[in-house]
Amino acid sequence: MKDIATLARQFLHTRPEDLTERERRVLERFIERRRISRNISKMLDKDMSFGDRLADKVAAFGGSWKFIILFGVVLALWIGGNTILVLGKADAFDPYPFIFLNLILSMLAAIQAPVIMMSQNRQASKDRAAAGYDYEVNLKAELEILQLHEKLDEMRQNQLTTVLEQQAAQLALLERLVQAPRDGAPQGA
Repeated sequence: MKDIATLARQFLHTRPEDLTERERRVLERFIERRRISRNISKMLDKDMSFGDRLADKVAAFGGSWKFIILFGVVLALWIGGNTILVLGKADAFDPYPFIFLNLILSMLAAIQAPVIMMSQNRQASKDRAAAGYDYEVNLKAELEILQLHEKLDEMRQNQLTTVLEQQAAQLALLERLVQAPRDGAPQGA
């Protein structure tokens, strides 16, 4: 099997010292005939902290129809209840313009936005890691295909050489057969 330097020049058209760590790892696994693909989601999910899992759940709930419907119902009840109390001449705990409701919504947004951003940042780093592993898998697959092409070309060349040698031997045999009757035929008989 070839070494990393040979493979780097042959397949990647680069000098071995110019290889990235990722390309070097792929070439090593290619030489060792080892698998390179793995489930990146499982690897990253098992390293998640409690805060990461909580941020993901909050972001998932905050971006769902269930949250939007529930939030809409709470808002409607809040506004409707306070409006009915004001119209009934009773003391509403948050009359129009609903300043307390605005305070609660602002606090909710102030807490929810950073939590969602944490989840998105973690997802973005997960996506970058997945893209890196995809690159490794694709590079190894490309190397395997290039190696298969080389093997097929070598097999084809060997077959062609064998066929040409056989044809040369057959031509020589035919020439001898054509020459033999002339050389051994009686003259004037």
